[in-house]
Amino acid sequence: RREGAVDPVFLTGQGVGGLVTELPVELTLELLQRGQERYDIFCAVCHGHTGAGDGMIVSRGFPAPTSFHDQRLLDASVGYYFSAMTNGFGRMYSYASRIPPEDRWAIAGYVKALQLSQNAGLDDVPTDVRLELENSEGRVR
Repeated sequence: RREGAVDPVFLTGQGVGGLVTELPVELTLELLQRGQERYDIFCAVCHGHTGAGDGMIVSRGFPAPTSFHDQRLLDASVGYYFSAMTNGFGRMYSYASRIPPEDRWAIAGYVKALQLSQNAGLDDVPTDVRLELENSEGRVR
């Protein structure tokens, strides 16, 4: 009632065909920055700042979560991450009462960007940017 008529996809991460593969909100730099901020607060303690599953509590003896860079999670949709935060998964409890849906989407978008940043190669750099780097630094390694 507080929000009015909200698309169920926004609240559940579920579309007609299952978990959604696209963000139901606009992907902006501000959204990713908000996602990083919220991730650092709620997620990094377990998942680590790079998503490797090596957060602070792991160093204190808690079992490590699966790395976000594991192929299964690299292949997971953005809706999967939203659903895991909403409903909990394994040892992770639900964050639905702690993180509003718009922030869960921001975190899910950030996790996908984090995965890309940690697994990108030279072929992922746009040609014009790569040429500019080669001209400014001599040679890209």
